Amino acid sequence: MSLAAFAQTPAEEIVLAARERTFSGVRYDGKYVGLTYPGGDVPADIGVCTDVIIRTYRNALGFDFQKAVHEDMKANFSAYPEIWGLSRTDRNIDHRRVPNLEAFLGRRGARLTVTTKPENYLPGDLVTWRLAGNLPHIGVVSDKKTPSGIPLIIHNIGSGPKEDALLFTIPTHRHYRFLPPKDAAP
Repeated sequence: MSLAAFAQTPAEEIVLAARERTFSGVRYDGKYVGLTYPGGDVPADIGVCTDVIIRTYRNALGFDFQKAVHEDMKANFSAYPEIWGLSRTDRNIDHRRVPNLEAFLGRRGARLTVTTKPENYLPGDLVTWRLAGNLPHIGVVSDKKTPSGIPLIIHNIGSGPKEDALLFTIPTHRHYRFLPPKDAAP
């Protein structure tokens, strides 16, 4: 049984489903993989930061980022970053790219103001960063905190999904609170 089954709210479901990812044996691997559609996923033993988010929302809320991002990109391609020089969507990878998730979440009105106040980051929120070399990264705000009251982050930064004190150690790029509408489930 999934930990998310014990949640009382959608935000709790997100946190518990994300925390459950930390118990899975996942090796950091962002290779391109052909996926089924909708509901496609890379093999269960591999993943990157975005796969934590994708699997969390799928397991917690039945929400399919692959389908949602693909459909929105197909209808609004120019609203998405031109980082990769693509001329059309690719349902195998588009949802696995942090800048595309940022565009999608922003288009859904989920973007919040970035602050340095821990109390503004609620359990289940999503946070993005730009790591060294401008590498995009994303994680889920936990319900657990450091002794100084800063929320922990559930993410995969290279050694598999983990829950640790990342918030405010790197400047936050974006902050989101995304609860998909009930009719958005596949």
